[in-house]
Amino acid sequence: MENKWKAMTAGLAVALLLSPSVALAASRPKTLAEQVRHELIMLPYYNVFDIFSFQVNGSQVILTGDVTQPWLKSQAGNVVKAVPGVTSVVNDIKVLPLSPFDYRIRWAELRAIYGNPALFRYNVMGPIAPIRIIVDNGNVTLVGVVANKMDKEIAGIAANTVPNVFSVTNDLQVSTS
Repeated sequence: MENKWKAMTAGLAVALLLSPSVALAASRPKTLAEQVRHELIMLPYYNVFDIFSFQVNGSQVILTGDVTQPWLKSQAGNVVKAVPGVTSVVNDIKVLPLSPFDYRIRWAELRAIYGNPALFRYNVMGPIAPIRIIVDNGNVTLVGVVANKMDKEIAGIAANTVPNVFSVTNDLQVSTS
């Protein structure tokens, strides 16, 4: 009986893979911007303390943002250069200071913001973290999207509770949807 279920499951999987709607969705060409975004968020070690931005001008991609490791800047440029259709890459990503002081602040900010029960719904780590924490020489900038103005204010207040921070800039955007 178990083999019968395995055979049926395998047959269903093959049928789904070969169905026209799935095949069309899989073969739909992505825009250059979608491909660049995908490659950037798939980079290993891209995390809540880094942020990438980019602009596509024809076949040229201009990379901006802030990263905590110099090799992450290089990796970002290299993966974008490999995207089909990209002819040139301008890599204007800033490498943040490799400072133990900033490192401690990053982790304290992470605990203050993502450990706050009022912000629990944003607790998604990795490349899609909704609240990015950028620390540059003791100055903190919060970037990302939150659901409402109250969450933006709570995140800003939480960020301001961390000791040894020189300033906090709350650039969080409130979602309109």
